[in-house]
Amino acid sequence: MRRIFLTLFLVVILGIVFVGRGEAQDRFSKAREKMVRTQIEARRIKDKRVLKVMRAVPRHKFVLSVYQKMAYSDRPLSIGYGQTISQPYIVALMTESLKLKGDEKVLEIGTGSGYQAAVLAELAQEVYTIEIIPGLTKRAEKTLKKLGYENIKVKCGDGYLGWPEYAPFHAIIVTCAPDHIPQPLLDQLAEGGRMVIPAVLWNNQ
Repeated sequence: MRRIFLTLFLVVILGIVFVGRGEAQDRFSKAREKMVRTQIEARRIKDKRVLKVMRAVPRHKFVLSVYQKMAYSDRPLSIGYGQTISQPYIVALMTESLKLKGDEKVLEIGTGSGYQAAVLAELAQEVYTIEIIPGLTKRAEKTLKKLGYENIKVKCGDGYLGWPEYAPFHAIIVTCAPDHIPQPLLDQLAEGGRMVIPAVLWNNQ
């Protein structure tokens, strides 16, 4: 009699845990859907592959735990070291601008949290990403590995020097705004390739 009672008790407890996890996952799924609908589609991002990926990649896994409830809000969030994870719309806009088809080798300058790299990895064949801050490099690499991304290589270093060992790249994305376009990146861009870089006003004098 005692054995039967214990078995039933364990089944009930496990069932409660399972349902709880399912509810939590559904909550983030709904938040991602709302993010895409109100922040990204509403601003005329139309690439269906990009929209699908933005609905799928778990942004809350790339933010600090204190900000998880705000992960899908329409704003950048601190990731420590004086850096931020970009606003979801900006990630989608820059990604769409690369016009990826699926067989490209992409270089990202400024890994940050690793979120942009994860988005790119869903759309391209290989992603090479460089972060200059060691703490962020280690954290991003750990997060990406935990989520199962095997087509992303992470490196700590000066992104403006690129990654010549793996050049040329079909696409290059720079997540920060430099005061010039680094020549090594131009040299490592494949013929017919595309570079997306935040626009700033440069003094040509």
